[in-house]
Amino acid sequence: MTISKGDKLPNVTLVKATAEGPQKVQSGEYFAGKKVALFSVPGAFTPTCSAKHLPGFVDKAGELKAKGVDEIVCTAVNDAFVMGAWNKASGSDDVTMLADGNGDFAEALGLVMDGTGFGMGKRGQRFSLIVDDGTVTEVNVEQPGDFKVSSAEHMLGQL
Repeated sequence: MTISKGDKLPNVTLVKATAEGPQKVQSGEYFAGKKVALFSVPGAFTPTCSAKHLPGFVDKAGELKAKGVDEIVCTAVNDAFVMGAWNKASGSDDVTMLADGNGDFAEALGLVMDGTGFGMGKRGQRFSLIVDDGTVTEVNVEQPGDFKVSSAEHMLGQL
């Protein structure tokens, strides 16, 4: 079952990429008490993710925060080291990288895609969520191959 508006985020372990190294966090605690613009990509360093998705949230970070977003979070089924390197190469301090290395978060959200045909295994779909105090207020899931509704620009229109 796919996450819907009004649902609480599932409580699973994610790994935050920090300058001091990987830090485990529980999603239930991490998203409590703040408004978060969450976006998920099929993979760090992949073409659309690196050329459009992450840069859009980097570019629009100030506008998102001006509309009440406390934190911008990116997830992917990659490890924390890859997520940290991607943020260093293409991101900013305005985007928090939470690694979903085993895909537990994507699976709990009901947003897994099968990338085995491309040699990528199971990944998270491309999506974005607005999460307010752990509750999902907007769900934007892309059709395969699309990049429209999960963008920072689309999210700005929802806030």
